[in-house]
Amino acid sequence: MKIHEWSMLDRHFADFIVRQSGESSCVTGVVAGLLSNAAGQGHICLNLSDFAGSDMMIDGRPFTAPEIDAMRDALLSNPTVGQPGDFKPLILDSQNRLYLHRYWKYENDLVRVIRDKADQVCDEPDEEILRDGLKRLFQDACIDSPDWQKVAAVAALRKRFLVVSGGPGTGKTSIVVKIIALLLEQQKGAPLSVALAAPTGKSAMRLREALIAMKDSIDCDEAVKRRIPETVSTLHRLLGASSGPGRFRHSGKNPLLHDVVIVDEASMVPLPLAARLAGALKPEARLILIGDRNQLASVEAGAVLGDICGGGRDEVYTREFCQWYENLTGQRLPIAPAGEQSFPLADCLVVLKRNYRFAAQSGIGAAAKAVNEGNGAEALRILEDASYPDIAWRELPAYDRIRKVLRDDVVDGYGPYLAAKTPREALERFDQFRMLCVLQNGPYGAAAFNDLIERILAGSGAIDPSERWYRGRPVMITLNDYNMKLYNGDIGITFPDPDDVGRLCVFFPAADGGVRKVSPVRLPGHETAYAMTVHKSQGSEFDTLTIILPSGDSPLLTRELLYTGMTRGRSRVMIRGDKQWIEAAASRRIQRASGLQDALWPE
Repeated sequence: MKIHEWSMLDRHFADFIVRQSGESSCVTGVVAGLLSNAAGQGHICLNLSDFAGSDMMIDGRPFTAPEIDAMRDALLSNPTVGQPGDFKPLILDSQNRLYLHRYWKYENDLVRVIRDKADQVCDEPDEEILRDGLKRLFQDACIDSPDWQKVAAVAALRKRFLVVSGGPGTGKTSIVVKIIALLLEQQKGAPLSVALAAPTGKSAMRLREALIAMKDSIDCDEAVKRRIPETVSTLHRLLGASSGPGRFRHSGKNPLLHDVVIVDEASMVPLPLAARLAGALKPEARLILIGDRNQLASVEAGAVLGDICGGGRDEVYTREFCQWYENLTGQRLPIAPAGEQSFPLADCLVVLKRNYRFAAQSGIGAAAKAVNEGNGAEALRILEDASYPDIAWRELPAYDRIRKVLRDDVVDGYGPYLAAKTPREALERFDQFRMLCVLQNGPYGAAAFNDLIERILAGSGAIDPSERWYRGRPVMITLNDYNMKLYNGDIGITFPDPDDVGRLCVFFPAADGGVRKVSPVRLPGHETAYAMTVHKSQGSEFDTLTIILPSGDSPLLTRELLYTGMTRGRSRVMIRGDKQWIEAAASRRIQRASGLQDALWPE
């Protein structure tokens, strides 16, 4: 018997639906409460088939759900429940998925835009210019056959919608620069407006830094290089977020003017924001999503990138695209079976397979691959193999011994940024080391570890936390503030103000590559950020990191979480915790209910 514990919000919503319906049917109220509870866990909808005819405990009270046909009849006879296209609080589709109306609309709007753009074949490019560009930009022989980066570049010129997925080190940022260069070369000097965006300020800053570092090294005309944009905004800034949550200046009535919109770290984008972005594009604009489909889904509702990628399915290419690609490059692509060539996203998905960061002998790469494949035993073998110097596992000590065991790691890891002479130097050094926790609360959660790290650093003399605001205190923004242009996930460092001796400010990375200062009293919701959850680390990378597992099992322990945590490390990863939870995590996948995948990849 499945047990459901409702929040106060779930109870109030169930009562609201019952009052609005004017009926006393307990079925409608219970299902509404279950839907609210599912939405709170990141699901887009509630699959009625999952519990139809079963016995459950709802807040300590037994409930037997009707069989699916009886449940559908009961819901559709209720005035608060409609079918797709109706304007009612709850929407029930033909596949027994029940939605909050706004989530049904978000999903429907996103599907409509993606399918429309995926159906469009762009005007034929100048093939002579394209062949020359492909030879110059992809001259390094790739061991893969075909060269999947080149496939992504060609697909970007052919379609108005494209998803490029790949793990860390597979060249996702490199392909962004090359796609933009090829598109600019096709313009022959004519204007082309390209917008680059990412979900958080941190991920936007990382993309900007990578673009600047890469664009000077690519083989193309200097005039083209100058036109490759260096500005990367957050999605909220791109859409023109206003003072109210969910309000944006740009929409279908006032669309973005850009010809190409490229979104990095797309796995972090929740459904509402993805739908708002899609709806704000002009019909002829290209939309290119870049991300890792194996990473954690967004903290908010949905698993948009994973659903768009078909839940891990292989690429699907039509005969026409394969022939065109072979004519351009001389390379062959696998042609999908005839039935699959009619999928809406045929020719719109490319998965990068070659890893440029993790060599064949990399323990991080090997362990992450094993976890991603659900092979916890192999992941443990790698973690315990001393021949892999870049990744290791250790037991998590009892809580009363943690401070002593972790002292050297903390002092050595955070010492360099605390010794920085300028705010910019401190921000740059802060990513050399980080502690990641699975949980936010509890003795092994991020909140407790922030206190622990603060005490360790104070004991070593590195900081003086006698006041709430002290030199070196790192903070992460937890609430969007559209007026201050500070967004959830932005990280700043508390540092003396160079222009006002004795005054402390919090310094954040600026869009131009510099820093900007904000008075602590003007900050929106925030928290100390020595340690953070794996969820909040998405879009970031650290030279060295330690992952803290909880002392017991948790539904948050999934292969996506462990994979995401491991792949935040560039040089060394240490995992501390009971090894049984590593195997448990590798055996579980995140499952978020939605209709997005079925709409884009119909069986």
